[in-house]
Amino acid sequence: MNVAYHLMKLGLDPALITRVGEDSNGRNLVRLMETQDLSTEFFQVDFELPTGTVHAKMDESHDVTYDIVRPVAWDNIHWEDGFVPLLKEAAYFVFGSLAARSQTSRRTLYRLLEIAPSRVLDINLRPPHYDRVTISKLLEGLHLLKLNLDELDLITGWFSGYKDERDRVKTLQDRFQIPNVVVTRGSKGALLNKEGIFYEHPGFSVTLADTIGAGDAFLAGLLSQMAGGTDLQRALAFSSALGALVASRTGPCPDYDVSEITELTLNTI
Repeated sequence: MNVAYHLMKLGLDPALITRVGEDSNGRNLVRLMETQDLSTEFFQVDFELPTGTVHAKMDESHDVTYDIVRPVAWDNIHWEDGFVPLLKEAAYFVFGSLAARSQTSRRTLYRLLEIAPSRVLDINLRPPHYDRVTISKLLEGLHLLKLNLDELDLITGWFSGYKDERDRVKTLQDRFQIPNVVVTRGSKGALLNKEGIFYEHPGFSVTLADTIGAGDAFLAGLLSQMAGGTDLQRALAFSSALGALVASRTGPCPDYDVSEITELTLNTI
């Protein structure tokens, strides 16, 4: 949802496949999406399970831990034939690993992946909501993988020991044949490898409000630039700026103007 919000802010036309409960949270979420001109055509309604909720706790260092409540409505996403034309028209199919924590949504996700165009996986390794077998399957056939340093260390640690993060990125690329891997480093920027060539950005200095949703904003920024054919070094600067901008404000979906992203990048490209 966060990625879709930022893609919309950047002038694209995203659609979100999800499921909400028949409750006040679900109704408020639908109303919010409609207010933001985000399509709710592919929102399912669950009459038994509640709308998904997450309890976020931030410490003094602004590190966030999450209690992702289960089971909830998005654990129960059912297949619909209407997904097929939607995916055939899409430039990217963006999904997260959390959607695979339940059998029903995982089964639907696997069917989506069979017909999806360029697959973009945003890894979310939140204990206890993942396992090695499922993550390994989700890594197959990707166009782009986005993960943070901790997730990079954890996943590559399943296979063997490696010298540094670039070595770990190349190992993931080679093992799963992923052409594009991007690693977010928090305040230290990001590292992108496209088909064996590394691009790097040191990040931006901002006054931190909270980090919730900064990675989602980063991914949306990167996809918007890649879809437009932007030079990858500039694309990385743009996406890093958007992530920093969101981290400087409260909440994952703050209001902003695209010109604010451009202002941050002016002196860095």
